Amino acid sequence: MGSHHSHNHSHSHPHSHLQGGDHAHSHAPVDFGTAFAIGIILNTAFVIVEATYGYLSGSMALIADAGHNLSDVLALLLAWAASVAAKKPANARFTYGYKSSTILAALANAMLLAVAIGAIAFETVHRMIDPVEPQGMTMIIVAGIGILINAGTALLFMRGRHSDLNIRGAFLHMTADALVSLGVVIAGVAILFSGMAWIDPLASLMILAVIGWGTWGLARDSLRMGLLGVPDHIDEAAVAEHLAKCPGVAAVHDLHIWPMSTTETALTAHLVMPGGHPGDDALKRLSQELSEVFGIQHTTLQVELMRDACDAAC
Repeated sequence: MGSHHSHNHSHSHPHSHLQGGDHAHSHAPVDFGTAFAIGIILNTAFVIVEATYGYLSGSMALIADAGHNLSDVLALLLAWAASVAAKKPANARFTYGYKSSTILAALANAMLLAVAIGAIAFETVHRMIDPVEPQGMTMIIVAGIGILINAGTALLFMRGRHSDLNIRGAFLHMTADALVSLGVVIAGVAILFSGMAWIDPLASLMILAVIGWGTWGLARDSLRMGLLGVPDHIDEAAVAEHLAKCPGVAAVHDLHIWPMSTTETALTAHLVMPGGHPGDDALKRLSQELSEVFGIQHTTLQVELMRDACDAAC
């Protein structure tokens, strides 16, 4: 008397996308390829310009900013590679495809930001101990260009920053850079008018606090995703309640909800239904409800006739 099992995959068959409108398609990640390409080209060019002028004008702030911009070019490359990998089809070894590379990239991005913060903080402290008066006007002009480039790149990623943690990492990086450049401009203006060299490291510390706050949020979210924690936007208790209220369901157990990527979520659950299997259509409807109400795109449900049958195995 084995229990009856039924699996309902909203993504179960490789050809299922060809049959009618598969609801998971509305959640496909937006392609930011052009945004990445533009951002990488502009920022690479700017790093070269900024480092050169920083060296020539004796402005350590510009050199530090160029170093931070370089970490951003690497971050953009990481995020781009992950978003491309996430679109690659599944294969026999990677049965989910490479979707979770976006989670790894978001985590790596947070670590890169932390390294950049450490490098700038080290330079800032050094500057406070041994102040050097750089050329204010060069700082203003070069960092002013930096604001335009970084803010412009950040705008390219703006629409994806809430729905995709990987894109949010790129957006945060560029926004942080625009703020760093703004700080350098303000410091340049202040040095120009007052001649006080300590203004430069003070501005740098304030900017670091802003970047640090953003980095902490990104690191926390990407680490939770890396550990397969329930995504922020999903209430696990509400999902369990929704499943338990379905007609014929006596109990719900072995409920697992985890992120497959920074944009897609999966769920598996065992439904105890003493009255018998409700039919494929009922399970398909339930999958669609989970997608529409909770944003869970990949659902696998197992139906059991009695709870005891599972106790030994589960």
